[in-house]
Amino acid sequence: MFYLLYLYYADVAQDYPLLNLVQYQTVRVALALATAMIVAVAMGSRFISWMRKKQGKGQPIREDGPVSHLSKVGTPTMGGLMILAGIAAGVFLWADLTNPYIWIVSLVTAAFAVLGFVDDYAKVSKQTSAGLTSKQKLIAQTIVAVIAGVLTVLWMTPSTSAGLETSIAFPFFKDVLLNIGWFYVAFAAFTIVGFSNAVNLTDGLDGLAIVPVMMASAAFGMIAYLAGNFVFSEYLQIHHVPGSGELAVFLAAIIGGGTGFLWYNAPPAKIFMGDTGSLALGGALGAVAVTTKHELVLGIVGGLFVLEALSVMIQVGYFKATKKRVFLMAPIHHHFEKMGWPESTVVIRFWIVSAMLALAGLATLKLR
Repeated sequence: MFYLLYLYYADVAQDYPLLNLVQYQTVRVALALATAMIVAVAMGSRFISWMRKKQGKGQPIREDGPVSHLSKVGTPTMGGLMILAGIAAGVFLWADLTNPYIWIVSLVTAAFAVLGFVDDYAKVSKQTSAGLTSKQKLIAQTIVAVIAGVLTVLWMTPSTSAGLETSIAFPFFKDVLLNIGWFYVAFAAFTIVGFSNAVNLTDGLDGLAIVPVMMASAAFGMIAYLAGNFVFSEYLQIHHVPGSGELAVFLAAIIGGGTGFLWYNAPPAKIFMGDTGSLALGGALGAVAVTTKHELVLGIVGGLFVLEALSVMIQVGYFKATKKRVFLMAPIHHHFEKMGWPESTVVIRFWIVSAMLALAGLATLKLR
């Protein structure tokens, strides 16, 4: 909003040097982060108290999970609403609201948040750890992701090099593009839906998911900024996507909202993110990867989430085939808990792994 106001009153703003700062993406990135964090922290205590009263027994805890989780009974869920409120405030106030990529990512985030909210509400109201069925969620996610994929192709076509909008770019190779035509929409949808569910599966311990989400957001904030800047993209020999740099403002808002949420989600958590937050944040990162043409890099930056999802797929597939388990419990963070690792140890070590993977993903920008 403030960026559009600045453009409208540009002549007046010239007389006030401080107002001119709004035109710079880097300044708006910092302001979006600060705004989102302040909103999330400010609404925290009252929101948590209100959710505790409304939800009563809070989020149901899996009976087959680690025994230590039983102490979390009564903790409310839907804390993702705090993060989303911060993101909405940061983006609305500081992003360029005429940018199509902001709207694509916002569409995915909002739609997945609604889906997650319905799932969380079903769990709390029925007091069961099973909300919507996997089929219901997958169908809804796929519809939204396909729409986002189509919009990305249509809006990217006039402003990028020929074929980039329907191509898959490969990390480490500066000129390699695989143009798959409109099949790209299916690939984009797979990226968005897959990463959304991967983040959802990771959200099982206090603070486990939100910090890696913030790390991935920081990495992709840098990628979006560089891909959207012609000079930097030429220097690094990455594919230039005009307008994608504005997504750095959105990603900064995720970091700010996540920081505010972590204030209350640090062990012992006063509120859980819930599917409301995890599905939305995972979908947002998937959509950003699609719009910046760094889908495969997302698999590196968000490698921790990929590992969590793979552990579930391996466990389920192997059990169906042999009636035996590969892991003591899936997702894999529960496996380490079953091995005797304290929850805080699992969380911090997974944070370290996530940080290393985020740096490895950023390294792909230069190693070409």
